[in-house]
Amino acid sequence: MNAADRRLVLPKLGVFGYHPAVSLIRESAPPSRRRAVLEILFYGLCGGLLIVVLKLTEYRFLVVEHSVEIYGALIAALFAGLGIWLGLTLTRKKPQTIVQERVITETIIKEVLVPARNDEPFVADEARVMQFGITARELEILGLIAAGLSNREIADRLFVSENTVKTHSSRLFDKLGAKRRTQAVQMGKNARLIP
Repeated sequence: MNAADRRLVLPKLGVFGYHPAVSLIRESAPPSRRRAVLEILFYGLCGGLLIVVLKLTEYRFLVVEHSVEIYGALIAALFAGLGIWLGLTLTRKKPQTIVQERVITETIIKEVLVPARNDEPFVADEARVMQFGITARELEILGLIAAGLSNREIADRLFVSENTVKTHSSRLFDKLGAKRRTQAVQMGKNARLIP
């Protein structure tokens, strides 16, 4: 292809004469398209930046003009959030702890040697009484506990206050190493302190 083939020649026009031939070179078209695209992008970016600047100016104007309303709305939103949080926190159901008590009964059978009963009255083992350091009143209260009387009934029978019975019982339990009335009675029988 030579240079003549690359040119596009338009016919000569004119009413009053000839106009010079206008030639367009095909290679000149793509750079003008690139330039047009670049210019469009440039003008688009400039327009976008101007819109952003205008919006910021409008925003600043709104903030200055309506600052009280904006602060009021922020405080209202803050208190609404706080109220919702408090409501959820205070009305939350607490996990319930379920305690199940099961009574397990066991029957323990022991062979115990019981001395033959004779008609003699029961006499407490004095050596054991001295060993434990039990007083006569405490021994008497232990016997009444073994008979199944309550603290009030023991107090009425011995003509003392209920607190006195509790004090004697507490000291007796400490001396025997017992924690409950039934345990003290069992230990007293095993040690031959009561019948």
